[in-house]
Amino acid sequence: MLIAANIQMSTPKTEHTPESPHDANPPKPRTDTSQRFSTLFRRLGPAGPLAVVSATLPALGGLVLLGMLTSIEPHLKAYREVGLVLYVLGFALLAGLAILPTYAQSVLGGWVYKFPLGFPAALGGVLGGALIGYGVGLRAAGDRVLRLIDEQPKWKAVYEALLGSGFWKTLLIITLVRLNSPFALTNFVLAATRANPFAYVLGTVLGLSPRTAAAVFIAAGLKELTFERGGHKWLWITGIVVTLIVIVIIGQIANNAVAKVTAADSQAGCRSQTKI
Repeated sequence: MLIAANIQMSTPKTEHTPESPHDANPPKPRTDTSQRFSTLFRRLGPAGPLAVVSATLPALGGLVLLGMLTSIEPHLKAYREVGLVLYVLGFALLAGLAILPTYAQSVLGGWVYKFPLGFPAALGGVLGGALIGYGVGLRAAGDRVLRLIDEQPKWKAVYEALLGSGFWKTLLIITLVRLNSPFALTNFVLAATRANPFAYVLGTVLGLSPRTAAAVFIAAGLKELTFERGGHKWLWITGIVVTLIVIVIIGQIANNAVAKVTAADSQAGCRSQTKI
């Protein structure tokens, strides 16, 4: 008993602090990324859903159109001049409203009218669709996108480096982007960011002419609509190479712009610490 008493006396009493409810059930970390995305999407207003539609609907519409080419062909050929006009107008409207992609409609032009008529008609449809898409995007976005860009110094630096550094540089960027990018989504982005309209039109024609010509030319030479990729591997390889080059060029310009902003922030921080 003495031993037990000594042990009890020598053992320090430790007060048991009850766990607070917060310690027992630590709060789950909030998903900041999803919350920011949700907030950003709401602030875009109508421009948010329009961007989603522009990115998804044309691909589905293209599959439908390619499956209906043989059914549409006789109607366009039956009224050659009127059919050609209807083709250009329909091309512009359906591409501008993000319903059909340009490549499928270019294939239709090459298949029905062959290259001499099909290429200028398809290019006219591309230009008309770009103008319609620009107007729709401008109306839907307003100045919401530019306000969001202005709130983020790095975003603003990238924007200024790509689309805010004069006509010729803007023209170059738009031409490069147009070489191999989704038509409707690019229309929306350039409209929402208020790209120079003249550079937008000229860059669209310059950037989209090669791939439009290729689609019309290939379709004009087809004897039947098989669309097997193996027969035109050079086209797919060229598209991949061009895309990689464009990504590298634009990525380098954007990285340089962000680096300048980061360097300026670091210098400002050093100056403030020196004054303290």
